[in-house]
Amino acid sequence: MAKSKFDEFIADEISKQKGVYIPVRAGMIERLFVRKAKCSDLHPNAEDEFSMPAVGPSYRIIGEYEKKFREALHFERRVFDEPLTVEKLRPNGYLILNGHHRWAAAMRCNIKRVPIKIINVATESDIKKILEKSQHDKRVTLDLDEVVFRPENYKYLEKKFIFPLNLRMKQRIRLGIPALFYFLAKNGYDIWVYAADYYSIDDIQKFFRAYSVHVDGIITGVAKRDQNQTESALRMEKLIANKYKKTLHIDNDLILVTRGKAGDFDEMEINSSEEDWAKKTISIIEEMEKNEAKR
Repeated sequence: MAKSKFDEFIADEISKQKGVYIPVRAGMIERLFVRKAKCSDLHPNAEDEFSMPAVGPSYRIIGEYEKKFREALHFERRVFDEPLTVEKLRPNGYLILNGHHRWAAAMRCNIKRVPIKIINVATESDIKKILEKSQHDKRVTLDLDEVVFRPENYKYLEKKFIFPLNLRMKQRIRLGIPALFYFLAKNGYDIWVYAADYYSIDDIQKFFRAYSVHVDGIITGVAKRDQNQTESALRMEKLIANKYKKTLHIDNDLILVTRGKAGDFDEMEINSSEEDWAKKTISIIEEMEKNEAKR
């Protein structure tokens, strides 16, 4: 398919989605296994830069994938190293969250079916429900990949889960995260976790529930949101900002405290060993809460 024709095809696909397609929750069995879907059942995401006329698909990247796929087909090797990440749609098909260029290259190579991983992501209506349900005016945010999750060879880790809990979430979390989350919830904080990549929010909820702790808000695909800043993403940010008077952002080395809409902030360093990271973080927040209570 020529560039101009493909651009027209994408624009037509986006146009067809309006007023017809809506995201729906996929069941556990659907999310459990990688499956194959027809390329024709996959739909481009209007909020991805791939589908935006001002940015559009990178035909250089599509060409690189196309070359790789044709070589794999010629030598009868596996074509896809990783599945495309998608969200289930009603009335039919899937919305591409990650893998647009691979999808385009597959179509140009006349590959009929591609591997997909179905996930559930937080929608604007989900965020509204969380905020309406919450009785708190303060929250804490943590980056899943940078702060909460740790590599397998990391020394200080929480106990590893066994089958079947380890099927969907294979990540390990740093020692003390459940105790930290329990402390925060007990002290009136809503807990929000963020990730640059896409994870299924249901899997993350169940993952932390297995550690006997609750996570209130789960925002994944942050890298895409930050790039594109769609109207929906901006509305969600505004809703969250209007809800909370105080936000703690916990990083590996410091706690950033922001207050009010003006965005006044303080920084508190976490000077501790890796083993005592959670314990030190709790003590810093505990001290902050005591000082604020005296004012």
